[in-house]
Amino acid sequence: MALIVQKYGGTSVGNVERIRNVARRVANTYSQGNKVVVVLSAMSGETNKLVGLTQEASEFPIGREYDVIIATGEQVTIGLLSLVLKEMGYRSKSFLGYQVPIITDSQFGSARIESIDDAKLMEELDNGGIAVVAGFQGVDIKGNITTLGRGGSDTTAVALAAALRADLCEIYTDVEGVYTTDPNICTNARKLDKVSYDEMLEMASLGAKVLQTRSVEFAKKYEIPVMVRSSFSDAGGTLVCKEDKDMEKVVVSGVTYNKGEAKISVLRVPDRPGIAAKLFRPLTETGINVDMIVQNISHDAHTDLTFTVSNSDYKRALKLVKETTAGEIGAKEVVGDPNIAKVSIIGAGMRSHAGIASKMFEVLANEGINIQMISTSEIKVSCVIDVKYTELAVRVLHDAFGLGSGEVAEEKE
Repeated sequence: MALIVQKYGGTSVGNVERIRNVARRVANTYSQGNKVVVVLSAMSGETNKLVGLTQEASEFPIGREYDVIIATGEQVTIGLLSLVLKEMGYRSKSFLGYQVPIITDSQFGSARIESIDDAKLMEELDNGGIAVVAGFQGVDIKGNITTLGRGGSDTTAVALAAALRADLCEIYTDVEGVYTTDPNICTNARKLDKVSYDEMLEMASLGAKVLQTRSVEFAKKYEIPVMVRSSFSDAGGTLVCKEDKDMEKVVVSGVTYNKGEAKISVLRVPDRPGIAAKLFRPLTETGINVDMIVQNISHDAHTDLTFTVSNSDYKRALKLVKETTAGEIGAKEVVGDPNIAKVSIIGAGMRSHAGIASKMFEVLANEGINIQMISTSEIKVSCVIDVKYTELAVRVLHDAFGLGSGEVAEEKE
């Protein structure tokens, strides 16, 4: 007998008939002698609808009441799945985040899980039941409802798998696994049989929408094997697991892109100690995550500083930076650009293979694509470009590194 956590995304529970399909999959896993915990997202489009309502009501709605509103979508789906399972003759019980409880901090809109009490879930499982848990939500120590940010149901599932010491966490979505890039852009994109935690972490943080970044962090920390597969077919998926020697043979595993970022430049900033801290502190205090940062060489005791934030935080960040620089910092000007995209290449084999970054730059240059910012790590290279070149950049990079079906770019011995 294994303990399996299954998570189903919004498209998988988009209507009652799809919820019945989920129930059949859950019942099949349970009937094989496994203990099953199911984590559900809200129906597809429901969270966007709820967010839209908050934006109609307030210019900056993030806060306690925002979480109260957008956490309601998952309550509907867990109730419906439990009803369907009971109609099929199975014992099932639904749990909201606070009923588990899943304890988080108080960062509304992007709360982080601090602890999970597994007692109630284990009691239900030991009594032969199927536990159905609302993804995306938790509760802080004051009893406030909190939400984990977009894609938070993935984090809920993997965190529960860690807390329950599950044997496997299955993430069901509308795609059959993790691909070398977006199949909507490259029709010859290839599904990966397995990918390392580090590669998946980079892919998730750089725009791949298959898994949420924090869920991969949990999986890596607690070494939870995660299988990504489709809820609409029986095809094998992609296993996210510890890195092995075979993975290192592949130089580049995938190409990702993210159109959901914006760029802010602070011009003629005084170049002295403490300025960057003063500039970024208000962003940190309001929960705005800064991604790439580039600072130019100082001239005449002044420098230019450019960084990126998510599009959803762009207006707030621009307003805060302008307020901060208008005071004691005294920068000349603050300008923003929401029309950017980040294109990245990722691969465990990049650690031991030279020339990958220069090849990427050359491929983009040959297409007349200007690089505005560059960021690197051991296993990735990211470039900020004009958003209108996104699809072109993804296609030429995917081809250049031999990632299409039937091609594998391996390290030369």
